[in-house]
Amino acid sequence: MRRQFVLATLDKVYDPKDVEGKWYHYWTEKGYFRGPLPAKGQQTFSIVMPPPNVTGSLHLGHALDNTLQDILTRWHRMRGDATLWVPGTDHAGIATQARVEEELAKEGLSKYDLGRERFLERVWDWKHQYGNRITSQLRLLGSSCDWSRERFTMDEGCSRAVREVFVRLYEKGLIYRGSYIINWCPRCRTTISDIEVEHEEENGHLWYIRYPFKDGSGGITIATTRPETMLGDTAVAVNPADERYREVVGKTLVLPLVNREIPVIADEYVDPAFGTGAVKITPAHDPNDFEVATRHNLPSITVIGKDAVMTEEAGPYAGMERYTCRGQLVDDLQAAGFLVKVEEHTHAVGHCYRCGTTIEPLVSPQWFVRMAPLAAPAIQAAKEGRVRFVPERFTRIYLNWLENIRDWCISRQLWWGHRIPVWYCQQCGEEICTREDPGECPACGSTALEQDPDVLDTWFSSALWPFSTLGWPEKTPELAAFYPTTVLVTGRDIIFFWVARMLFMGLEFMGDVPFREVLIHGLILDAQGRKMSKSLGNGVDPMEVIKEYGADTLRLMLVTGNTPGNDLRFHPERLEGTRNFANKIWNAARFALMNLEDYQPAPLRPADFTLADGWILTRLNQLIREVNAGLEAYEIGEVARLLYEFFWGELCDWYIELIKPRLYGQDRRERQVAQGVLVTVLGCSLQLLHPFMPFITEEIWQHLPGERESIMISSWPRPVPGYDDAGAREKMELIMAVIRAVRTLRSEMNVPPGRKAEVILVAADPAAREILRQGTGYLANLAAAGQVQVVAALAQPPSRAATAITAGVQVFLPLAGLIDLEKEQARLEKELQHVRADLEKVETKLARADFRIKAPAAIVAKEEAKAAELKATLAALSQRLSYLRG
Repeated sequence: MRRQFVLATLDKVYDPKDVEGKWYHYWTEKGYFRGPLPAKGQQTFSIVMPPPNVTGSLHLGHALDNTLQDILTRWHRMRGDATLWVPGTDHAGIATQARVEEELAKEGLSKYDLGRERFLERVWDWKHQYGNRITSQLRLLGSSCDWSRERFTMDEGCSRAVREVFVRLYEKGLIYRGSYIINWCPRCRTTISDIEVEHEEENGHLWYIRYPFKDGSGGITIATTRPETMLGDTAVAVNPADERYREVVGKTLVLPLVNREIPVIADEYVDPAFGTGAVKITPAHDPNDFEVATRHNLPSITVIGKDAVMTEEAGPYAGMERYTCRGQLVDDLQAAGFLVKVEEHTHAVGHCYRCGTTIEPLVSPQWFVRMAPLAAPAIQAAKEGRVRFVPERFTRIYLNWLENIRDWCISRQLWWGHRIPVWYCQQCGEEICTREDPGECPACGSTALEQDPDVLDTWFSSALWPFSTLGWPEKTPELAAFYPTTVLVTGRDIIFFWVARMLFMGLEFMGDVPFREVLIHGLILDAQGRKMSKSLGNGVDPMEVIKEYGADTLRLMLVTGNTPGNDLRFHPERLEGTRNFANKIWNAARFALMNLEDYQPAPLRPADFTLADGWILTRLNQLIREVNAGLEAYEIGEVARLLYEFFWGELCDWYIELIKPRLYGQDRRERQVAQGVLVTVLGCSLQLLHPFMPFITEEIWQHLPGERESIMISSWPRPVPGYDDAGAREKMELIMAVIRAVRTLRSEMNVPPGRKAEVILVAADPAAREILRQGTGYLANLAAAGQVQVVAALAQPPSRAATAITAGVQVFLPLAGLIDLEKEQARLEKELQHVRADLEKVETKLARADFRIKAPAAIVAKEEAKAAELKATLAALSQRLSYLRG
């Protein structure tokens, strides 16, 4: 419904709590977030929200990610594009199951007490009770996604898409089951993929152990970081080019403490420079050893179980926890004379990305996706430019991962998730993979079927998100209209987890990339550059920030200074600065409204413009073009800076001050023109700011003159050709430079703010002199200038005058009568003495050779900077004294 303007003043102080909830409810009720199907010839913009975990609550990373998406979405909506932003959440297999198991433990129960079906009922209950928390928080942030299309990775439609994809890949031979070395988390009790393993440098040891030859002719010393795994050794390997071991390849060793006979083999995998150049081969507990064992047909002996406890194969160490076993084994090796030496050693250790537990490589039957055929088209798409990464450097990271990818282990030993749609006939052993649950075995007719107990990796369903959320495998109108999506906005930490997988799945099942561009943002770090974590206690709750400062302040703070791909440091004091900007917007709008009582909307005519009007409208045109170019290039942080500087610096600090005499004066026509330009510039500025600060801009927009609906569906500003006046801009910039120079001189010389001062301007250029004469009124208003003389030259400079040169104009500020010259001279001389004394101390310290040798480089640099600053201050004070002495 359109609103006819009725003048109403804004509250004296801006309070986000009075505004944000009100307008979000209004937008939702009006259906402004809904993504309509495009009309014929209409441009589209579509984006899918990276689905946050259903277990989660909003953190600063989510806030940044969704703010960037919302800025782009609101911008395209205002441009008139058919705009769709699809929201949703991820079922988060490991995290959600762990959360519910924690709740059960409080009741003294485990999932096994309930059984699979009842446990899953509990998980769904938990999801329904707590799963909407993060989407509620996204609403508080101002996210303008189409909530009527909200999806969940385990809803009916997404589940159908997952099953269809699995069956198709299975039928093409791209999904298979096999026993391979996998990453096992003993705490989460499930497999995790290679990219879910986080490697951290740890201080450990390198144990050197002697393995004797069976024939008693000596032995080989190997070095290992995990002595407990030697119980599963089935060979010792050396490099075939290593001269030290050429004669022993093929000989038999006796495994210490176990007395198992194992061969010495040659394999190019071995690095002759590591340790002794001979390595133990434990196929069941090391991925590289597994590959070596496959090449040499070595047996695999599992000595560490899924619970990180030693198995029966570990002999006398069976039943020990793996690290307890390590300690006992090392003691036994030393007692038996097999331990040669121990060295300190720093190496990378893999940990579960969910719980931080050290990963245990195990051989296990798992389901895999054959990656080579899927990766090839995804590699080609990036090389051909069909998908573009912003910044470009992430293309190389993406390609490097895909070009070296291993088959993807997709099975997880969990209950919560998409269960693998494969059944095994208990009668004949047939393996059945179907789109619908089978009733009987197609081979023998038996009904004794058992479904595979594992579920799919969470990222399997997430990989289908861009097309499963639009209705695939059905050919829906939404799929036809909005796929491929326009852009994906995501953090640099999930390029491998998610981005690459969406690309190869989209190419496989849709025949096209899922998005044309990928905007990568960095992580949010604390002020010291550290990742935020519970253990460090440096996390920031966005909900607390919104509660104290408002969503607009948080949004603008997160994007200001943010450049694509780079990490952002969170400085709490920046919130204060951004809140001050919100207050500046509010106060400027209040001022405008208080001076619009008699405003009558009328077309603006350039012939009526003053120099200030022509300048601000020219700058507005320029700003619109710069904002459009910046948003097109995803330079969102730079656009935020441009808007901040224009609104605060040019609109508030300059234009509003320049037009106050016209607003307060008696000339009705002059007042009307000033009002019209002010309303135009303020309104367009609010529209440009709206994607960044939606709530405050809507509140002010509703108070502006004219018939107005919501600002979020208003038309995005376009440059008005008649407002481009390069001459007005250049003239005004000269006048502003002179005003700044006069203000600086007044400040330096301690001239009282209200005291009018004579100003003499010397400009050799006749055109510059004419401009300055036109601007004398502005100088009087903004620089407290009294008499202003504009001359081509002076026979001699005025006595006792402060001076500056700016934009080719020499500015003189005669000081007689403005200040007490003798008193000011005495003050400056005293200050000069203090600065000289401070400089002498610093220079004495820097001249000492022992200081420069012993002091840290940072301290020396700090003292050098202090000396440079004191020298600059000394020069400035000396200059001011010269003005006073004449």
